[in-house]
Amino acid sequence: MSGLVHGQNAEPVVEAKMLLATDGVYAGSMVNAAVEAEVASGYHINDHHPSLDYLIPTELKLDPSKQLTVEKVVYPKGQPVKFAFSDDPLSVYEGSLLVGARLKVSPGTPPGTYALKGKLAYQACNDHACLPPASVPLALAIRVVERGVALKRVNANVFSRLNLN
Repeated sequence: MSGLVHGQNAEPVVEAKMLLATDGVYAGSMVNAAVEAEVASGYHINDHHPSLDYLIPTELKLDPSKQLTVEKVVYPKGQPVKFAFSDDPLSVYEGSLLVGARLKVSPGTPPGTYALKGKLAYQACNDHACLPPASVPLALAIRVVERGVALKRVNANVFSRLNLN
């Protein structure tokens, strides 16, 4: 897992990794991916739909390729939290965060392993101040297999918590 270190912080504020729902995919099919992120204790990041216009949203940005495109991204609902600096509660993510993505594998993609790259962009804040906007780089190897090859479901504990349909 990787994250960004800001200022004097010894630990990254957000760590994230990307997972796939199956151990392989077929050309022309859809596959579900997820980003599991952990926000450091004492910090929060803004909801994908922040409470105030000037707040920077959390956003999963995946780089499309000839082999893979992003069909849909699903964000969890943030939690309303009251902070001393705001009259109204703000919708934020704290602790664990799970973002889902539905990917399409282009028809005619030959068998092989393809890299999906992207980032989870966010702005982390604590009760007193916000850090500069940052992002965690993400990468996932996606194995395209022949139609006859059996696929095995993986990471069921993660994907059981997502609704990507």
